[in-house]
Amino acid sequence: MTAQRGPAGRDEPTPAALRAATARGLQEQFPGIRVWYGESTGSWWAMVPLRTGPRLLEAPTPQELREEIMSLRRRA
Repeated sequence: MTAQRGPAGRDEPTPAALRAATARGLQEQFPGIRVWYGESTGSWWAMVPLRTGPRLLEAPTPQELREEIMSLRRRA
C-alpha cells in the first residue's frame, strides 16, 4: 500500500491505496467478480458473470456494491 505522512508524522495509506485494498477485499469475497472504483464517476463498479451474460453493477459505496452483488446472486 502506498503511504503518506499523516498529521502525527506517521505513514497513512493514500485514498487510492485504501480504495485498491477495498476492491481487492471484495474480489476475494466474491471470486470471479471484477471490482473497481471509478475515478471519473466516483462510483464503485463490479462486473458480475452470470449464466445469461455479464452484468455491470454500480453503487456509491463499497458496502452498497456488496449488497447489490449479493442481491443479484440470490436472484440469478
